[in-house]
This record gives sequence, structure tokens and C-alpha cells, in this order.
Amino acid sequence: MGLTVTRSARLFSADEPLALTSGRTLGPIDVAYETYGTLDEDGGNAVVICHALTGDAHAAGYHGDETRPGWWDTLVGPGKPVDTDRFFVICANLLGGCQGTTGPSSTMPGTDHAYGLDFPLLAMGDFVEVHRALARHLGVTRLLAVIGGSLGGMQVLDWSLRYPDEVANAIVIAASSRLTAQNIAFSAVARRAITSDPAFHDGQYAARGVNPDVGLAIARMMAHITYMSEDALDEKFGRMPQGDVRAPGFGIDFAVESYLDHQGQVFLQRFDALSYLYLTRAMDYFDPFATLEPVPRERPVRYLVLSFDSDWRFSTAHSRRIVRHLEGARCPVTFREIEAPWGHDSFLLTVPDYHDTVRAYLDRALEVGL
Repeated sequence: MGLTVTRSARLFSADEPLALTSGRTLGPIDVAYETYGTLDEDGGNAVVICHALTGDAHAAGYHGDETRPGWWDTLVGPGKPVDTDRFFVICANLLGGCQGTTGPSSTMPGTDHAYGLDFPLLAMGDFVEVHRALARHLGVTRLLAVIGGSLGGMQVLDWSLRYPDEVANAIVIAASSRLTAQNIAFSAVARRAITSDPAFHDGQYAARGVNPDVGLAIARMMAHITYMSEDALDEKFGRMPQGDVRAPGFGIDFAVESYLDHQGQVFLQRFDALSYLYLTRAMDYFDPFATLEPVPRERPVRYLVLSFDSDWRFSTAHSRRIVRHLEGARCPVTFREIEAPWGHDSFLLTVPDYHDTVRAYLDRALEVGL
């Protein structure tokens, strides 16, 4: 795709703030976003990408002199399933994030310090309201498709249920409509690792010039285990030793330990601990079908729901639950479980059956139109 540029837009102000699901308001709100491709004159080819927990606005291409590709470069770009030669693609760093969009690490208006834990709690609907505002800012009122995996897929589902007149197609990948106790438990341990770090300082660590690196790295390490399947870890590492196996201890003795340690350390360079707390908590409380049960419509949203057979974090059972609710409301739903050995992370990888399915679905969506 080549070089891409991250832009920023102020979508809400102190005088016209965003009304949050919690009843509080928030403003100003700046949003970091990228776009790829060209919007058709009739506006009929706009696609929004919603990112997962640790993603950002940089979904595709390369930044300036950086060599880091977009986090969904496998799927988005010229000639790829989300073909930027045909679609106008929008991706924004979500509210509460830490890559250019207002979040808990942003400076609180009227002060010289970050919001910290004074930042309001967020819900999935708050993420969606900011995405909607950005689409309007870019001149788009109805979307050909909204696409997302994991937390991104949860945003897609929420958007399509709240505002079905704005979305023609919703592609929900490796996502959930309601976290299980096990999923909530994983996030609870991750958050506790962060808040128990002595450097956390009740969320005001930036003011003290420190960072809860140990807690955040541990949170990432544990989460990363849940993103991979057992078979994928065995194939990649097995019981391969790291270093001198003749002198075992409590350090990094196995290759898989070295890998997880590396993942945790790299994560510190690009993510904020407070954003991790806020975004995972929003996931915990997401339960759209409790209040947003779809109803039969003359022009319903068309859905593609995909899962991966080795994904145990958001297993196929999560996707089937989504499908049951949608089918109960007579929404057009295409569902497929994809074979892939890599677990939850499969949605970020090049899996031919997965990519072919998305490509075929979007080809048909473009033929049918808005």
C-alpha cells in the first residue's frame, strides 16, 4: 500500500461534549484516524475497521520512515480482501485508547496532569458514538460495511444493533456478545497485575515520572497465552530450552518463557496501563442482546459472523450465540467456522479460507450496494 498518514480530528468539545452511557459527559475528544482509498461520489463504498484491544488507527500500510506495517495488513490493502482500490476504508483509535485518541492518559482539561482514574468508565456504545461522529466528519452517513475482530467485532455488533439504518453489512470476527466468567477472570487478573504494581500510584504514575511496567508486561504475557492455541505454542516452542539446561532455575529456562517475556517488553513501548484497564472493563460489561435485541426490518443489516476452530478465548460457541439471536430476529446471517491452528490470533493472520470468505462477502456487498 505504501505510506500512510495518521490524522486527528476534534469531534466533541467542552461546550458540546459526548454524552456517555454512564450519564457523564466527556469533552473535548480528539480522535486519531487513518483512511485508505477514495470515497465514491455516491458514498457507497465506505468501510469502517474497528480495532481490537491493543490495536490503533494504523490498520494498513507504513508510516513515514517507520517499517511497522499496519496491524491488519494481511487483510486490508490493494488487491486484498478489504481492497483499498475499491473501498474507502476508515480506521480510528478508539475512545479510551492511547495512540492519539482521548483516553485516561490524556491531559485533563483545566489541569496539567493526566485524567488517570478520574477518566469516566466507558461502554461499547461510547466507542461506537465516536466512530459515528468520525464517519459524519468524513462525509459518510451510511456504511457499506463495518468490520472488526475480537473487541473490534463487539463494536461492530453494537453499532449494527443500535443504528441499523447506518450499516448495510456487519462483519463480526472471533468476537463475543457476552463474556464468560473465564474471560472476565483473565481480564481481572491482568488488571490486578497492573494496579498492584508499586509504580501504579492510583493511576497517577505519569505525574511521578514512572510506569507500572512490571504489571503491564505480566498482563500482556498472560493475555498473549490466551490468544494462541495449545497446538500453536507446542509447534512453535515445544519444550525447547533457553540457555544452559544444565543449570535450571527460576529465570527464563524455556524458549516459550523467552517469547512471552519479549512480548511483554515490546508491549510497554506502545500501550498504556490505564487504557488496558478501561478497555478490558468495557468488554466485561458488554451484553447487547440484553437491551438491543434486533427486530425484523424492511431493510435489515446483513451479517457475516466468523469464528476459528482453535480459538478458545472466544470460541465458536460465542459466535453461535450471536448467530442465534440474529436469526431469531430474521436478520440475514452468513456464518462460518474457519479451520486454523493458531487460536484467537488467527483473525490477524493470513488464513486462505478466512480471506476468501471475507473477499467473496464484500464482493457481493458491493454488487448489492447500500
